[in-house]
Amino acid sequence: MLPQEIIRKKRDKQKLSPDDIKEFVDGVAAKTVTEGQVAAFCMAVLLNKMDMDERVALTSAMARSGTVMDWSGENLPGPVLDKHSSGGVGDKVSLMLAPLVAAAGGYVPMLSGRGLGHTGGTLDKMDAIEGYKSQPDIELFKKTVRESGCAIIGATPDLAPADRIMYAIRDVTGTVESLDLITASILSKKLAAGLDGLVMDVTFGNGTFTRDLSGDYEGSLKNARDLGNSIHHVANGAGLATVVRLTDMNQVLGRTAGNALEVREAIDYLRNVNVDPRLHEVTVDLTAELLVLGKLAGDKRQAVDKVQKMLLSGKAAEHFAKMVKSLGGPSDLLEKPEKYLKTAPVVRDFHPDREIFLGAMNVFDIGIGIVELGGGRMRTTDVIDHSVGLSNMAQLEETVGPHGRPLATIHARSESDWQRMAQTLTEAVSPLSPSERRPTSRPVVLSL
Repeated sequence: MLPQEIIRKKRDKQKLSPDDIKEFVDGVAAKTVTEGQVAAFCMAVLLNKMDMDERVALTSAMARSGTVMDWSGENLPGPVLDKHSSGGVGDKVSLMLAPLVAAAGGYVPMLSGRGLGHTGGTLDKMDAIEGYKSQPDIELFKKTVRESGCAIIGATPDLAPADRIMYAIRDVTGTVESLDLITASILSKKLAAGLDGLVMDVTFGNGTFTRDLSGDYEGSLKNARDLGNSIHHVANGAGLATVVRLTDMNQVLGRTAGNALEVREAIDYLRNVNVDPRLHEVTVDLTAELLVLGKLAGDKRQAVDKVQKMLLSGKAAEHFAKMVKSLGGPSDLLEKPEKYLKTAPVVRDFHPDREIFLGAMNVFDIGIGIVELGGGRMRTTDVIDHSVGLSNMAQLEETVGPHGRPLATIHARSESDWQRMAQTLTEAVSPLSPSERRPTSRPVVLSL
């Protein structure tokens, strides 16, 4: 069937057969389907949705559009595990989780994506490291996993090639938020990686793709649960043992947002320096879930203890350093991060002109602001400036002001960029009056 006929069927709200979907996806991988047709297909799916059978067929077709890895020949003495997040501003958890799992006896072949829309991508963060090969060939990928216990890379041309093409087009055509496409994109890479287990971090809140347009907390949480249930059903139905967790992203996660800055925060975390409590809570929870799933710990309490031990002993940091060196990065990155991570020309604290007790944060707008700084893409061909972004970011229920704590330190390419980001931050935060101030009881991480 012609690609346009498949698009027309979904445009007209008809159900696509597995053969329709496979034919279209194979055409994407072979590049006989044009970018315009991919964009039209993604928009039709976004508007008219897929049922569960279509989702399974799309995910399977994308996973099989290239090589499906088999780790049985590597004789690894531990389970092959991975984690994925649906995204958030400042989400650098993968950079710490992978070496933590490796230190605990697992093996993590982490196939990551680039930034989508307002959120940063794990692959873009790793590209901020001088010399690091984020898209190695299969042999180097396997060697790094075997010897370092983890490898954080982008899908090679052989792995889920249809997803790589569709992923880039979704980023610039307003089709990122489709639950069907998100499910297929995430799981196609994970199925192609040949995993034994996966922990899926579905994020919710105003800084995520599951955000409720009215800003409602419960509405966003419901959207996240819908996505989580979709991923859980499709993954386990395809034979991949998967646990889903839900993470609150109504504020920037950690104290940084921006590629090189987030790598620096991850390095500090692994070295037990300036550890942000909220970032720590999310990292430990997701890592512990994966250790239990992979039978590297008997229960959640044992897993949490093991994670803390791997962190405090420095073993996780050692595995991160081995991974970076194996993939072409500097051997002394952890000791001298400032030598290998680029610094923006304009770096200065931003203080609001009045004292503010932070009650709410528009994380979506902050993410867009970082894209406008050059830290993300507006077009598929855009080159990212890894040095720009935010550090020392204030969190909710902290007080900032003209003579006290800054709202953030802005890292920009020019003074005009700095000023624009300062205005974005001013408009993105909302204060609470003394009478409204009360500790939040909402947990950071929830069960499905």
